[in-house]
Order: sequence, then structure tokens, then C-alpha cells
Amino acid sequence: MDQITFEACVDSVASSVAAQQGGADRVELCADLIEGGITPGAGTIQLVRSRLTIPLHLLIRPRGGDFCYTDDEFEVMCIDIEQARTLGADGVVLGLLHPDGSIDRERTALLVEHARPLSVTFHRAFDMARDPHQSLNLLIDLGIDRLLTSGQEATALEGADLIAALVQQAQNRIAIMAGGGITEENAAEVVARTRVRELHATAREPIDSRMQYRNPRCTMGGALPPGEFTWKVTSAEKVRAILQAIG
Repeated sequence: MDQITFEACVDSVASSVAAQQGGADRVELCADLIEGGITPGAGTIQLVRSRLTIPLHLLIRPRGGDFCYTDDEFEVMCIDIEQARTLGADGVVLGLLHPDGSIDRERTALLVEHARPLSVTFHRAFDMARDPHQSLNLLIDLGIDRLLTSGQEATALEGADLIAALVQQAQNRIAIMAGGGITEENAAEVVARTRVRELHATAREPIDSRMQYRNPRCTMGGALPPGEFTWKVTSAEKVRAILQAIG
């Protein structure tokens, strides 16, 4: 089997360091993964960059929700890309759609041009696109380096047939990276069924708060239980387990 590149999706300094310790080849740094990820803050980016020797890619997403952005939100994305370059990122991860479910070609092209020479990944906005095959051709035309996709299903395992078709269609003109529900239990099957050469996963485990006093009457930000007293952090052991599973 050819070497598989493993990208860890992380949202903290601790997770970034654990991913590297576990053997990840690259990190995608986000904030607020409960929203599916948004652009991380400058302080986190700077400290993560100082702690990592592996490539660092940054999510460029101004908010949660859909991928149809206003002019102001697009301007924020442009500024965030400039910040990514200034703070030493190796790549950016982005995605924009029109209301009809097609990829926003014009503004995606502008962001790609703005990002170079950084690597550019088109993220799982693709999984909300109307026509995956037409969309892939467009991304190839735009010179996107990499597509992250779950095959337009909830998990990459469920979307394996479409991912395999995209790999065949791509013909090495763009890297196809499978992501969405990747674990040590299913990683080998996803690779075998899709023939991808890149995998993307959070590899997280729950962490319990050190707080001894816990007010049970309220939560922050409308969080559902367990609220702010439990969160998830990437585990070096889980990263190693996934890498062992795929050989």
C-alpha cells in the first residue's frame, strides 16, 4: 500500500501537539469544532505554529452554518488568508457555494489567487454541493490542491462509493482526502474501498473539567449537556491507532 497522509483536524494547542506526537503528517487548525469549525484566532495560530514541525493548514470559515457568504464575510476570509500567511501557515482550507448548490467559482478563484503560494484545500462545503462530479471538475480547473469530502454522506464510510468515483475521476489532478467519522475501526476499510491516499480525522477523546465547583443551573452559549465541564481533545494514542490500522 502506498503511504497514506494523515491530517488531524484540531481546535487547540494541546490537540495540535498531541496530533504531532501521535504521528500525524499535517494539522488542520480550526476553532469551535462543535460548529463544524471556524477560523482560529491569531493567538492560537501563533502558538501552534511555534510548537509544530509538521505542516499547518488553517480553516478559513467566518462563521458556522451554510457556505453562502455575504460580501462582508468574504472580505473577512480575504483578511484571514493574509493573516494565515503572516503567521506562518503552510496552507488554507476553504469552501464557498451559491444558493443553488453550485460552487462559487468567481470568489473561490479570487481566494485561491490570494492564498498562493500556500496550499489550498476545498473543504466539505463540497458535500453540500448539488452535483459532485461537475463540482470536482470545477475545482480541478481552479487548480485546487486537495478536496476534503465524506462522499456527500454523514461519514466517509457511508460515502465510500462516491469517494471512489471521485478518486477515479480526479486521475491525480487533485488529491482526494476522505474525512467524516474516520476512526481506527473503519480507517482501513475506507482506504480499501476508496483508494484515497489522504485521510482526515479528529481522533479525539473526552476530557473532564478540573473544576470542583460546578453550577448546575446554567450553561454557556446554549451548550447542551454536558456543557462546559467536558470537551474533546485529540489523542496521540488515537492518532497512532488510526495509522496502525492503515498500515
